[in-house]
Amino acid sequence: MYYLDSRVENLYRIFDQNARKDYLRLDLNENPGGLPQEFIDDVLKNVTPQFVAQYPETLHFTEVLANHLGTDISHICLTNGSAEGIRYIIQAFTSVNGRIVGVVPSYFMFQVYSEMYGRNFVKVPYKEDLSMDVNDIIREMTDDTQLLILLNPNNPMGNVYSDDEFESIMKVARQKQITVLVDEAYHYFYPKTFIKYALTEDHVFITRTFSKLFSMAGCRLGYVVGWSDGVKMVQKMCTPHNTNAFAMMFAEKVLTTPGMLDSLITNFNGGRKYLVDSLDINGYRHKGEAGNFIFIEPKTDAQTIVDRMKAEKKILIKAYPNVGEFGNCLRVSIGEEKYMKQFMDALLEIDR
Repeated sequence: MYYLDSRVENLYRIFDQNARKDYLRLDLNENPGGLPQEFIDDVLKNVTPQFVAQYPETLHFTEVLANHLGTDISHICLTNGSAEGIRYIIQAFTSVNGRIVGVVPSYFMFQVYSEMYGRNFVKVPYKEDLSMDVNDIIREMTDDTQLLILLNPNNPMGNVYSDDEFESIMKVARQKQITVLVDEAYHYFYPKTFIKYALTEDHVFITRTFSKLFSMAGCRLGYVVGWSDGVKMVQKMCTPHNTNAFAMMFAEKVLTTPGMLDSLITNFNGGRKYLVDSLDINGYRHKGEAGNFIFIEPKTDAQTIVDRMKAEKKILIKAYPNVGEFGNCLRVSIGEEKYMKQFMDALLEIDR
């Protein structure tokens, strides 16, 4: 008998298949410049016919990553982007109709996976001023809550949690036996991390990706950090050979090349400073103290600006509706200074 899961049939998804090759891409939080071409060429020298023909082996890179994080491989599970790890944590550590608490707006796949597997996703909304009160989160951490999902920094709002705020949340999570998942996809743009909890306590996970600062979104590589027994459960969910050999090769080279991470961070910080200073000088309100993205309150219609940017300037950005006191606004990915100058020149011409 033919069968189709009604949860999949009724799931709302948007798939963006637009061609973006010839545009300045500031719409998906990628690094618009990417890694240096000479770095790419140097890594590719190690690609042989055998390398391409063989299934990827993960042990060596997991050891490299563990050394970088100051831990051992029992605390790490490599995944095909951090989204795969998030999916498996939801599957393994919550039940059908199980209660999952998360802030909104946020990375939409948290809700997608929750709905896909019949979980009850409880939304904690931001304030009108785009701030998040941790007491609102704690209020939803009920005795029947199975999973709390936080982001540090959060996409798209860019807010972060202080040590005291996070410890207040963890105190309740321990008391009520709630598993905590902290997505740190934008780590390195904002250096504070709560990874120590995932390495020293049970029922805490950190997910990270190599798509953002590491500039490897096209390679699809991420990882889960957690207590050893929890990581084993995530590993059980993984398909065989789920990580990409090219991705691991590039990620290892970024991690082990002296000065490479520092260079990426320096270039980003220079671009962010230029953009923020330019917005301030020209009277634009903006929000997003962390991450590689920023909300901008335009002076004219946000969607019109997005459309004209694409048609006239070959620049891709996004419009967001009803963003608190900002109303309809722009969200722009941040890259190095030359790209931010290109964007600002276009904005000042169009938004008037």
